[in-house]
Amino acid sequence: MKKWVIFGALCAVVFAACENSAAQDKPAATPPPQSKPPAAVTRKPAAPVLPAPGTNGKTIEEIIARVNNEIITRSEYERAKASAEDDAKQECAGKCTPDQLRADVDERQKNVLRDLIDQSLLVQRGKDMGVSVEPEVIKKLDQIRIQNNLGSMEDLEKAVSSQSVNWEDFKNNIRNGILTQRVISNEVGSHLNISKEEVQKYYDAHQKEFIRPEQVALREIVVSTTGKKDSELPDLKKKADTALQRVKDGEDFAQIAKRLSDGSTAKDGGFLGIYKRGELAKELEDVVFKMKKNELTDVLDTKQGYLVLQVMEHYDEGQQPLQKVENEIMDRLYTQKMEPALREYLKTLREQSYVIIKPGFQDIAGGGNSEIQEVSATPEVSKSKKGHKKFLLFGKRSSDGA
Repeated sequence: MKKWVIFGALCAVVFAACENSAAQDKPAATPPPQSKPPAAVTRKPAAPVLPAPGTNGKTIEEIIARVNNEIITRSEYERAKASAEDDAKQECAGKCTPDQLRADVDERQKNVLRDLIDQSLLVQRGKDMGVSVEPEVIKKLDQIRIQNNLGSMEDLEKAVSSQSVNWEDFKNNIRNGILTQRVISNEVGSHLNISKEEVQKYYDAHQKEFIRPEQVALREIVVSTTGKKDSELPDLKKKADTALQRVKDGEDFAQIAKRLSDGSTAKDGGFLGIYKRGELAKELEDVVFKMKKNELTDVLDTKQGYLVLQVMEHYDEGQQPLQKVENEIMDRLYTQKMEPALREYLKTLREQSYVIIKPGFQDIAGGGNSEIQEVSATPEVSKSKKGHKKFLLFGKRSSDGA
């Protein structure tokens, strides 16, 4: 199993926010817009922290921010910075100069603490709203299991644990990501409106961008046969046939893909991509380039599993008419509007919450209501009559709650 596949679930920023409501009546010919806020770094599970000297075996960890009743520790902050650097290196591999990589790492790391605080606010908001995402968590875990060619959820748990990652923390990171997505969708995305006038204005100003070769936009439903026994194949084929028939009977392809597809594209409604001639396997190209918009293939038997494809759009060579690229333009406009709208929403959440930051971290945290006061972590004599000693641990976290 490849380590990066599993850690992809831990390091991903917020999952794609919902599509703009004005575009939901038509299948988009581009991926669902990513609400990639500066605010949504998923926190990795905490690593063990050794007891500090002189604390009688108690685990003390430095707190650098409090978000209502939640805390962010220095170790979480440092791991998030390391994760940001790893992401930059992975994306820059073979493409960037050392100076470009350093600049990318610096850009990613400068907002890490702000992002951790914002994610905490979004997750807490989702819980306050009573949002339940357990079915989506189970499906996401199963997708990760399939992508890693593992036979059972127990095997996935063992694989995660073998990488020194706590299984419950792993699941919680996925849960928080989905919960964050739902909050952004409900609280921000649903209020973004794009008028036909805006779409026309954008098209008129960017017509050269819509001069293209012949292309097809595809989405898929995949029923995986990887690691399956021959005796299981008939049932898997039946599942694919059922999915195809449900779409033919009028159900939405994207919804069927989200529910039944085993592919990594399931969360995006099966969106596979936009392809020119020569970019697909010859046997697939010969099929899909003869198809028109919304047409479906039969169930195709591939090495990975049973596959159903739909042509979302078939672009002729040359200048694309507005009606063919309208959804794509709406996605672009939606993305442009999402970031400032989300930043304003997060500003409101901060104002309504209790956010305190340790001195020295205010600037990189995006500000807070007040500062955590530096207090000694060594024993001091209480002023009570009994003279009991106690640890003053404001600004530190003790594993036993002291």
